Amino acid sequence: MGHKAGFVNIIGNPNVGKSTLMNAFVGEKLSIITSKAQTTRHRILGIVNGDDFQVILSDTPGIIKPAYELQSSMMDFVKSAFEDADILIYMVEIGEKALKDEAFFTKISNASIPVLLLLNKIDTSSQEILEEQVQYWKEKLPKTEIYPISALENFNVKEVFDRIVSLLPDSPPFYPKDQLTDKPERFFVNEAIREKILLHYKKEIPYAVEVETEEFLEDEDIIRIRSVIMVERESQKGIIIGHKGTALKRVGVESRKELEKFFGKKIHIELYVKVNKNWRSSERQLKRFGYNNK
Repeated sequence: MGHKAGFVNIIGNPNVGKSTLMNAFVGEKLSIITSKAQTTRHRILGIVNGDDFQVILSDTPGIIKPAYELQSSMMDFVKSAFEDADILIYMVEIGEKALKDEAFFTKISNASIPVLLLLNKIDTSSQEILEEQVQYWKEKLPKTEIYPISALENFNVKEVFDRIVSLLPDSPPFYPKDQLTDKPERFFVNEAIREKILLHYKKEIPYAVEVETEEFLEDEDIIRIRSVIMVERESQKGIIIGHKGTALKRVGVESRKELEKFFGKKIHIELYVKVNKNWRSSERQLKRFGYNNK
């Protein structure tokens, strides 16, 4: 019996459920999921293995019109998703009519690879609206296969996954069969901390934050982590730390719990806050944090 393997890239506007879908496929919480837009900043690879297949999933940042250098770099990740995909998943939610960037829409229309259009969050709509939406997308993108789904409720997710496997090209696996992702441990530490910051701080703060894990020491029964939360201004540093350090402590406690589940071990975590002026607009800093993949 042959083996199939390929790259499946998920694209769409911010907040349509791309990360939720990928996590449903992989069965592990690899991508940040919060209700704030622009939570995914990198392309995150999740790998699903079966006896005769390997699906390599890439969750990309939501498509936006970039306002500063960091966002431009994020859109480069989306552009590269078109270049190496064997299958493209275009995810929309009920009521949505177009991508935030028309050029990406044209790319989807003209794609030479299979495109699956997933109409997500159908648990929030009536049957009548759903039928209208399916019709709308059939006319707009006649070459795509349309699947109504609810990534959160796991509705139709298995059917979509089975279809992906059937469309994969014949190929040996690209990664070892026991591998879940191509990202290092520190990446998931950073993401867990960033997720808690997205949940607990308002306005600009979460978007001005980058996390860098300087120490990740793993013993048999405990992992010791030291991470630095970077902000752009002194005033943001005060907000992150909070009155008598309470806000920062909450981020630390919640990140520790999340990471203990993820790694299956006790975690000791130390968090520090540093000002790194205007890092989002500095090409050198963005390269250091793994953004500029030009």
